[in-house]
Amino acid sequence: MQLHVLQRSSGINAEYGGRAKAEETIKLDHPRLTILKINNQIRWLQTILRNFNTEHGDFVFNADRLIRLVIEEALNFLPTYNKTVTTPKGIPYNGKAFLKGNCGVSIVRSGEAMEKSLRECCRSIRIGKMLIRHQEEDSGKPPKVIYVRLPSDIAERNVLLMYPLMNTGGTIHQSINELKKNNVREDKIIICTLFVTPAAVSLILREFPQVRILTTEVNEDCALHFGERYFGTDR
Repeated sequence: MQLHVLQRSSGINAEYGGRAKAEETIKLDHPRLTILKINNQIRWLQTILRNFNTEHGDFVFNADRLIRLVIEEALNFLPTYNKTVTTPKGIPYNGKAFLKGNCGVSIVRSGEAMEKSLRECCRSIRIGKMLIRHQEEDSGKPPKVIYVRLPSDIAERNVLLMYPLMNTGGTIHQSINELKKNNVREDKIIICTLFVTPAAVSLILREFPQVRILTTEVNEDCALHFGERYFGTDR
């Protein structure tokens, strides 16, 4: 079977201090990269979101559907324990329950679009926020962390890091650094995203090999302006 690889360009290396080789590659079947199994429904939702002519209402409706699929899959990576309950017929049922200690972190502003689906799946889950901006005056510098609000005990939690698009990977890179400053272990971070580029995947998995990336597609074309289209500020 042919091996597919994600190649990280020298431009990404230069942006982050040349800490990895220019031709570093990450396999598409990397154990820390999970791509939702493509079916007609997922491809249809992706098509609607990528269509420049999609109206705002349709974009939001179908983005919410695709986000929900990503969040539901992300829950499969959270720790569980065995739990036995009694059915209405009085029969024991051996099932599962989630361990406590999970939270979400959305990257403002597009990441906030994913909060709704997370709360629909986990009603009482705590959600933190980060605001990270690219430094337009110097594109060679990493994005700047402007604002951070995290649960005080986040170091003890599993974190669903929510951001719909990963283009260069710079914003996610900075957000992970911020989580690590708050003593969050890499293996407790699950990046929930819709579309990522090969360069972004390579950057993140090279710098943070224990982080998990969960997405619907890896594609060079990732410039969807998701936040503007979702919140209706693009036109």
